[in-house]
Amino acid sequence: MYLKIYNSLSGEKEVFKPIHEKNVGMYVCGPTVYSNVHLGNVRTFMSFDFIYRTLMFLGYKVRYVRNITDAGHLTDDGDVDNDRFVKQSRLEKLEPMEIVQKYTVDFHKVLDTFNLLPPTIEPTATGHILEQIELTQKLIDKGFAYESNGSVYFDVLEYNKRGLNYGELSRRNIDELFANTRDLDGQNEKKNPQDFALWKSASPAHIMRWNSPWGEGFPGWHLECTAMSTKYLGENFDIHGGGMDLKFPHHECEVAQGKACNETAPVNYWMHANMLTMNGQRMSKSTGNYILPMELVSGNNDFFEKPFHPTIVRFNFMQAHYRSVLDISNEAMVASEKGYQRLMEAVKSLSAISGQQSAESSFDLTAWKTKCFDALNDDFNSPILISHLFEAVNFIFKLKDGKETISSEDLEELKKLMHDFVYEVLGLQNIEENNNEKLDQTLQVLIELRNQARKAKNFELSDQIRDKLLEQGIELKDGREGTTYTIS
Repeated sequence: MYLKIYNSLSGEKEVFKPIHEKNVGMYVCGPTVYSNVHLGNVRTFMSFDFIYRTLMFLGYKVRYVRNITDAGHLTDDGDVDNDRFVKQSRLEKLEPMEIVQKYTVDFHKVLDTFNLLPPTIEPTATGHILEQIELTQKLIDKGFAYESNGSVYFDVLEYNKRGLNYGELSRRNIDELFANTRDLDGQNEKKNPQDFALWKSASPAHIMRWNSPWGEGFPGWHLECTAMSTKYLGENFDIHGGGMDLKFPHHECEVAQGKACNETAPVNYWMHANMLTMNGQRMSKSTGNYILPMELVSGNNDFFEKPFHPTIVRFNFMQAHYRSVLDISNEAMVASEKGYQRLMEAVKSLSAISGQQSAESSFDLTAWKTKCFDALNDDFNSPILISHLFEAVNFIFKLKDGKETISSEDLEELKKLMHDFVYEVLGLQNIEENNNEKLDQTLQVLIELRNQARKAKNFELSDQIRDKLLEQGIELKDGREGTTYTIS
């Protein structure tokens, strides 16, 4: 069966045809590192980790690029003085690049906790200022952009006048866009309200700024991804992924920039992961229906009855297709824990089972294997794959009880397939064999409790936690990147 991918651009599943046979170029929009990565972000990155793992399992060589946005991210009101990095640096009384470093470290720590593979390339926006300036100048030279008071904007109306289609990815009508858009910039710099910034002039109070032909400023968010994706994957590449919330305007702007600049569609397959909800409601800080990834793992929250190991969380996430809304709850997490335990018990039992020469079996291994691969090839259908794994689980327990037989040859293939699907493709881990990870998680819980005590100015409790750990040979060290520990 050929690999089929749901393409957001066409709205259909399409047979995947890479530009270069058996090679895949994939770009995924990474985090904006001005705060802790939230659980919805983790779901998106985990979805593309599964896709990355599956592509490699299916025999593709993948260049996976996932960026770090560390500059130029304005809040929705468009005010340059509300750049999220600058705003957070003022709140925490740190330099903007200290904010970037702090939350980049947090991002990597969280993704490592959930066993996500690192991308092959992880570029930063601030490391590609020159490329963004060059792209902006190219768009000006081609007549798709204009300078205004030291800022540069993409001319959406001009883009459409030339027979191109701003709105093709999100299926939005350009006339409706213009009718329903108001200029949030407050400076009357734009020709049209829908025009978006490629480069923004920095106000005197703006800390993050670079020299450019148009004066000191910083890059627009949309331009950053176009610059980095094309540098490492080319003007036209295979897959671009991200959360559903990025389809408009971010990805729409990337399509326009790529076509205007390079006269070709930048991406062949656009992929979007759906949102994460909790207890049937959207997660939001304002409503209180909100939880950070490490709070779910540590149990330090009011929503779940106990801590859940990261691999249990991962197993829960894998039970929903990446394009489906995933709702987490205490009941769902408990059920996932039970399902995970049964799956891993079967995998463990399988290693101790012996096969028989030329034994007949009611379990059709070839048909089962085909179904598993069909699930992967059908737009990376993780829940269907898991359902097939549990067919094998039922058979394995019958083997264990002597109620079924299997040939030695089929047994060895079943062992390898179960290992590959569980560990390599789904990315699950064996909890009981990872005592070091358990220790680390326990210490992270204590570190988090100590941090909360310090924030509440309960220094007596904070010092008590530190001193008690020190008595056990565990020394806590506080630094700019957070609290680390050493064991003597």
